Amino acid sequence: MKNKSLISITDFTPEEYYKILDLAEEFEKNPKQNLLNDYVIASLFFEPSTRTRLSFDSAINRLGGRIVGFSEATNSSVAKGESFADTIKTVTQYSDLIIMRHPLEGSARYASEVADVPVINAGDGANQHPTQCLLDLYSIRKTQGTLENLNIFLVGDLKHGRTVHSLLMALSNFNPVFNFISPETLKMPDEYKDFLNHKGIKFYEHTEFTDIISKADIMYVTRVQKERFSDPMEYERVKNVYVLTNDMLDGTKENLKILHPLPRVNEIDTSVDENPRAYYFPQALNGVYTRMAILSLILGIKS
Repeated sequence: MKNKSLISITDFTPEEYYKILDLAEEFEKNPKQNLLNDYVIASLFFEPSTRTRLSFDSAINRLGGRIVGFSEATNSSVAKGESFADTIKTVTQYSDLIIMRHPLEGSARYASEVADVPVINAGDGANQHPTQCLLDLYSIRKTQGTLENLNIFLVGDLKHGRTVHSLLMALSNFNPVFNFISPETLKMPDEYKDFLNHKGIKFYEHTEFTDIISKADIMYVTRVQKERFSDPMEYERVKNVYVLTNDMLDGTKENLKILHPLPRVNEIDTSVDENPRAYYFPQALNGVYTRMAILSLILGIKS
């Protein structure tokens, strides 16, 4: 994995997933290691972020590295008219690795083509979010003891949700059964369903949030993303279509864990937070250990 960019979750193999998860487990046991003392990491967030950016910052700081960059495009020379390619080429001169979030699909792949250092995609539009996917895999394995043969429920905005797109592709290597719960207008795109059909992976689509969730091992809830809608009225029609409440968890599996990439709006009621099945805040912490592992492997500090 040394010097290898991470743009799509398919850039890494299942064997490499396991290598990352195993190393993340080591970092969870011993999170403060000065392995990046001589490294400068560029953090380029052309789109606002809280959890992903701070999680990467925390991972870099725990490893003793240094961070340069910006937290939104208005703080960069792009606001002055500099081309995206020139920004990436310039930042390459100052850093050993680039972490980038951008609202346009394909932007991370393009950045990796013009950069002379590895690029990690921290989210490109509605396309991919591979490091979120890897921390989700870590959370699933940690709570279920395996990635194999699980019943995975994906709930909410499956059309624009880059986290569910990456997770679907990664978990397809481990013989899951998928259940998609979404409004008709926010269904999983055909390209991902075609992908599952090609691999012989079973999936079922639902529009109602009912007691079918009693079959779930993992329930991955996503918010309806206002920023992805060009029509505000369409957003208003679907924004609160599914709300998970604590009483809905009666009769669900004991091993069920509820994941959410956050931020949460209204889709999980705060009454769920104290339920032992709620795992979204520990999930966020798992992101630090997973990203420590990703950085260490790509920079060749660990192998």
